[in-house]
Amino acid sequence: MTPHPRIPGHRFLHSPGPTRVPDEVMDAMRRQPMDMGDPRLERVIQACETGLKALLQTAKADVFMYTCNGHGAWEAVIANLLAPGQQVLVAGTGHFSESWAVQAEAMGARVLRTPWREGYPADAQSIEAALRADSSHAIVAVFVVHTDTASGMTSDIAAVRQALDAAKHPALLVVDVVASLGAASFSMDALGANVVLGASQKGLMVPPGLAFVAADAAAMKVAAANPTPRFYWDWARRQSPLSYRKFCGTPPQTLLFGLEAALGLIFHEGLEEVIARHRLIAGAVHAAVQAWSEGGALDFFVREPAARSVSVTTVAVAEGMDPEAMRAVAREQFQVAIAGGLGPLAGRTFRIGHLGDMNPAMILGCLAGVEAAMRVRGIPFGNGGVQHAVAALAGKR
Repeated sequence: MTPHPRIPGHRFLHSPGPTRVPDEVMDAMRRQPMDMGDPRLERVIQACETGLKALLQTAKADVFMYTCNGHGAWEAVIANLLAPGQQVLVAGTGHFSESWAVQAEAMGARVLRTPWREGYPADAQSIEAALRADSSHAIVAVFVVHTDTASGMTSDIAAVRQALDAAKHPALLVVDVVASLGAASFSMDALGANVVLGASQKGLMVPPGLAFVAADAAAMKVAAANPTPRFYWDWARRQSPLSYRKFCGTPPQTLLFGLEAALGLIFHEGLEEVIARHRLIAGAVHAAVQAWSEGGALDFFVREPAARSVSVTTVAVAEGMDPEAMRAVAREQFQVAIAGGLGPLAGRTFRIGHLGDMNPAMILGCLAGVEAAMRVRGIPFGNGGVQHAVAALAGKR
């Protein structure tokens, strides 16, 4: 077997999850586990709960953490809120809203979907119309993905909340912030979200494997009335001061050490500063993509500029171009790992992640690597992408 050559430096990670883990988080995760009765463990868990509540900007919700990924958090929400045969309205936002809908159907729920138009965010008017049509109030909840990682699109949660209020419908508002929390502004209480779910491997800058759900009193009331048998996912069972019960078994200590450190980094930088940094870096990527689009083979997948995510940019590729081959060149020849298209967008798009532990120099290196890979693969693109990104970062665009 031919040995793999040594590659100096490090491979740039620009997927929208998992994202780069800061050194401080990696260092925190090197700590040895503690026994279950160690008061230091209780302090770590409390710090994670308190930090997540502050990041979610909620004073009303309980936070439940799980050893799982975002799909596990989806399952926790479905298991607690929906009995088989009950209805949920899933707002169409692309690949991840459809995946969540399919998972709810697999668990016995009846799923109503609002239509999704490619390149556009969730349609609040369609949500309101569906709720108004539900005169018997059979719909238990409205599920919305804040930022759909596949399409690179962020939907207006305030508009969705207004749709529920305008329809005078009692359904719970449930929001997936897996790809937006720690990158985009989000206030659970101000937006009137009843349940919010997230995961560790994106803006929270922790390796995959830890997810959470925040639920307010209205959601807890619905869960208490739900007769669906459940154990591991059960919120009521996890409402306990005992760490063993909070995690339905042994807490994932190493990931909790990492989350405590990551939250510390976010609040040390300042939440407003973190949001502004993501907006700045996303603006640089958007400036580069705008320049690339002049070559005729590339364009933004998201048609509305205001809906383009600060977490990830999805680039549509003209028919006949192979984004997967370009990704392989970027990764293996230029040490820049970007993401491909998911679901119906596979083979039609590539994605540049720009969230989490990210600074301007890193995104410029990524954009230059992508340009180099496109040139190797013969994908035509407009000149000056990196220069336009530099101008955006310098405030001259």
